[in-house]
Amino acid sequence: MQIPEDLRYSSDHEWARSVGDVVRIGITDYAQDALGDVVFVELPKLEMVVVSGGTLGEVESTKSVSEIYAPVSGRVSAINEALSNAPELVNSDPYGEGWICEISVDAKSDFDALLDASGYQDLTNN
Repeated sequence: MQIPEDLRYSSDHEWARSVGDVVRIGITDYAQDALGDVVFVELPKLEMVVVSGGTLGEVESTKSVSEIYAPVSGRVSAINEALSNAPELVNSDPYGEGWICEISVDAKSDFDALLDASGYQDLTNN
């Protein structure tokens, strides 16, 4: 299981990468593995206002449907349209081409409060 050191993680298995005031998010390698083959991703709407811990969308797999939660509060500023035609990118490249959306954050403190790689490793080993 991959847990990149340069990302932050939520206890709900989303990852977050901060670039200035924008945070790109997706689901972790652990989450995509647990879900199995992803067949559909319900993306959030552009400009949607989200609250940390609130629902962003859903990932549907051959095993189940799982909600995607916002790891930070802010406004959805970009969505990964490629997932509409290729939801399997979430499985094949969860930290790259399988990203879900970008959020323009209200407060950097939301990002800073997320788990680091070591903390997420501890969470997934329990």
